[in-house]
Amino acid sequence: MIKDIATRNDIEFLMTAFYSKALSDPLIGDFFTKISGINLEEHIPEITDFWAQQVFKTGGYKKNVMQIHKDIYIKKKITKKHFDTWLSLFNKTVDDNFKGENAELIKTRALSIATMMQLKLHYPKP
Repeated sequence: MIKDIATRNDIEFLMTAFYSKALSDPLIGDFFTKISGINLEEHIPEITDFWAQQVFKTGGYKKNVMQIHKDIYIKKKITKKHFDTWLSLFNKTVDDNFKGENAELIKTRALSIATMMQLKLHYPKP
């Protein structure tokens, strides 16, 4: 039986599984490997903090997520298709590994964040 996301370790596992797919994805992989030059050893603990904050309200994440994505957007436009691919991979990784209230919550938060980022990146305030 697949369990729900219950601990920070579960989120770290989820992020590791997700990034193994995302980095090799033909549409979005370059954003991680070439555009942002992500270092997974540094990124996984940071992104785990971000998602733990989203699910467990831990408050451990301190970076400005929107600014990070604005900086990437300047280098290469992030389109709706990129966001849709990211969200699809994210949701599939969740569904493949977890089931329950927190699994649904993290997918809902991912959709909200992706939607908000698209609006802020594509329609910035003057």
